[in-house]
Amino acid sequence: MARPAAIALKARKQPRQARSQATVDAIFEATIQVLLGEGLQRLTTIRVAERAGVSVGTLYQYYPNKQALLFGVMQRHMERVGAAVEKTMAAVEHTPLATMIPAVIASLVREKTSSIDESRVLYAVSNELGARDLVRAAEKYARARIAEFLATATDARFDDIEMTAYMFFSALNGPLRVALEGGASSKMLSSLRDHLTSLCLGYLEREARPR
Repeated sequence: MARPAAIALKARKQPRQARSQATVDAIFEATIQVLLGEGLQRLTTIRVAERAGVSVGTLYQYYPNKQALLFGVMQRHMERVGAAVEKTMAAVEHTPLATMIPAVIASLVREKTSSIDESRVLYAVSNELGARDLVRAAEKYARARIAEFLATATDARFDDIEMTAYMFFSALNGPLRVALEGGASSKMLSSLRDHLTSLCLGYLEREARPR
């Protein structure tokens, strides 16, 4: 059962038509622009509606308050990144670790850095919004999916696959978040994928037993 705080953050309705989806997309994009330009403390639904070119009433049809709007933007970002990584995982399952891991890391880094400003600002928002339940649920699902993914490796098996998935997830996301939140240079970001691959693949190969 959802906790009261979580209920308050839910959207009032979901877009079902192309026009409605375009409106929500404009609202989300305007939210990111206001966050980047003015910061979280100065973000209001009025500023977002003005930037999106819609009325405040239209915005309230979907999001009843500022917190619900930010929650929705975070959720969309996480779902977009997750869907891209899931697609890659499905494509490289049942192959050797040396094929599986670089592909997944490349997909995640590409998605997070293709909209780098969005990624950076939403990391900051997550700390202020109190969206711990959303983040924890996403992380729990990701670790379970990673465990299933690793179990398909054709050249490796793991004695404690849940712990292995936990460590892989942490080793992958920790440096990525630090790099994005800390404003890593473009040079560092361009080499991030290769360094993450070395880190994660090295760990997994050390933990693996031959299949």
